Amino acid sequence: MTSFTRRGVAAVRAAAVHFFISVLVAAMAAALVFGLWYPYPYRDLAGGRELFLIVVAVDLVCGPLLTLVLFNPKKSKRELFLDLSLVALVQLAALGYGMYTVAQARPVYLVFEVDRFKVVSVADIQPGALKPEMGGFHILPWTGPTIIGLRDPRNPDEKLQSMDLSMQGLEPSARPDWWQPYELNKAQVLTRAKPIDVLRIKQPDAASLIDQAVRESGEKESALGWVPLTSFKSTNWVAFVNLSTAKVLAFAPVDGF
Repeated sequence: MTSFTRRGVAAVRAAAVHFFISVLVAAMAAALVFGLWYPYPYRDLAGGRELFLIVVAVDLVCGPLLTLVLFNPKKSKRELFLDLSLVALVQLAALGYGMYTVAQARPVYLVFEVDRFKVVSVADIQPGALKPEMGGFHILPWTGPTIIGLRDPRNPDEKLQSMDLSMQGLEPSARPDWWQPYELNKAQVLTRAKPIDVLRIKQPDAASLIDQAVRESGEKESALGWVPLTSFKSTNWVAFVNLSTAKVLAFAPVDGF
């Protein structure tokens, strides 16, 4: 076996070890992202899955590939340590930046707005709009979206201003000074919620998806209503709520409009 071949075999082994370590790190990152930041159904509604997979794919390729190029058993232990430390730093920096990007896109609130629920992510909110006097709403959650409601305009002038902001792309759901506890909107939610039978009639091809959501809710179908659910990525979802308490119990990828 030539020295070149020996070097190649050793480099492949080192790259393989590096790859498996990277997979382990990626699995832990996935548990954080999909277990806390993007629980179902928000990984589909907020685009977190695609963004995370891009980050992980780049990280899994770059680290082991650099190890494959740099590893040489003829190098001293000090040289190998420096080379592999540099590779690890580059890989961790890339993963850290990717995780930061994923965190900045994470959904933080599920807001009831007039006749629908809307998913609001960190990127939707203007940083300067978050103030300590907002009753805790300025502290954006890290364990999945919190369900909240919206207050009504205080006067005709504010209503006109709100319409103008909406035309500019800033919906009420993304304005922290309009947020309020979900309990204050429960009566409005119950007024807007429609029986599941209506959804079945509107979307006869989605029967299996509706059945699954009913099972996940843990309630009888007669005790449930549905409200459209939207995000920047999709408008083809509904939220199932209890018709007595307005508690959100399940979700289904079914067009509610």
